[in-house]
Amino acid sequence: MTGRATVSLIIVSRHRPDCLHRCLTAVSLLDHPAFEVLVVADPVSLAVAAAFPVRAIAFDEPNISAARNAGIAAAAGEVVAFLDDDAVPEPLWLHHLTAPFENPQVDAAGGFVLGWNGLSFEWAGGTVDRLLRTAPLEVPADAVSLHRSSTDAAIEIKGVNCAYRRRTIAALGGFDPALAYYLDETELNLRLAAQGALVAVVPEARVQHRKAEGPRRRADRTVTSLVDIGASSAVTLRRHGATGEEIARARAEMIVRERGRAAAYRRAGQLSAAAAEALLATAEAGFDAGLTRDLPPLPALPPPDTGGFRPYPQPDRPRVILSGRSWQARRLRQEARDLAAARAIVQLYLFSPTALFHQRRFSDGYWQQTGGLFGKSVRTDRFFRFWRFASRLLREESRFRSGFRKT
Repeated sequence: MTGRATVSLIIVSRHRPDCLHRCLTAVSLLDHPAFEVLVVADPVSLAVAAAFPVRAIAFDEPNISAARNAGIAAAAGEVVAFLDDDAVPEPLWLHHLTAPFENPQVDAAGGFVLGWNGLSFEWAGGTVDRLLRTAPLEVPADAVSLHRSSTDAAIEIKGVNCAYRRRTIAALGGFDPALAYYLDETELNLRLAAQGALVAVVPEARVQHRKAEGPRRRADRTVTSLVDIGASSAVTLRRHGATGEEIARARAEMIVRERGRAAAYRRAGQLSAAAAEALLATAEAGFDAGLTRDLPPLPALPPPDTGGFRPYPQPDRPRVILSGRSWQARRLRQEARDLAAARAIVQLYLFSPTALFHQRRFSDGYWQQTGGLFGKSVRTDRFFRFWRFASRLLREESRFRSGFRKT
């Protein structure tokens, strides 16, 4: 397609070089006519990024908002897109995500987020108000929809999968550095809503988000600290004019919400009773700290560095679908790795003669879906359904076709 806006894809990474390598490997398969990649990261991660044709920005502070602003300041594209280092995009993700910006009224766009199993949605649209109350947003599952934000219902798009018109986000001052982690995109969405921004929700712009271990989360995805969640909640409420009574109510609602999360951890055997209570205490301490955190103004970010745009190489890549039975896995996986090393975009489907649930993930440079031929891959599926191999393959491949082949 011609006439598309230039795009700066910004990826922030800190002390997760393996995640970044996986992310950048998937990014190298993107199909978009004019995009650059900026990696904002610590020295070890930048050494990983050096193997890819990206622009490197050194940043080693635990503040994702400030890191994203460093990326925006260096971005030369008309649109800035964001992807987390523990997420991987489908090849046509950026193509779908940025297409709505051909409409000059569109200020922002967000896609759908697939969760841990690569098949179920972690995020598929919603709204949020200035008191951080969320609500679902009815959107079509197979078409772009446009929504006018308002102060009562900001359109919520997630930082793991979003894009903004650069001049719009720069004029607003970018992300709020008072939010080192959590609600960074929500607070920005609220400022956009105050301007009545037009936001596109793009279901076919999909990324898979496998939340990685970090300073606030264990490898089994158990949260270990709620300090930043509490602090960012208080800061965002203050930034958007909440009264003392509204702040107190929001604090109580947060504690109820996080108590439910802690109880779920206890039931799953992930936390003891004492550890669950200690986790809740971090939320309260964080919220109280956020009530006294400085809230400096957010000055506009500098104009784009138009001379620095470095288009990402776009070699022709064949699309290959491999499929077989579970006992053929070793041979087919080796074939998939060889094809991926030869720059093909590869999808591998492996079905066993069982009713095992399905999983889909990106590794070794290719996408792989595994599970039982008769098993469940969609939440609404029955636990067992008879399928012929060819019919099952067609059904599973068709679910993701828009992310891999242009129509």
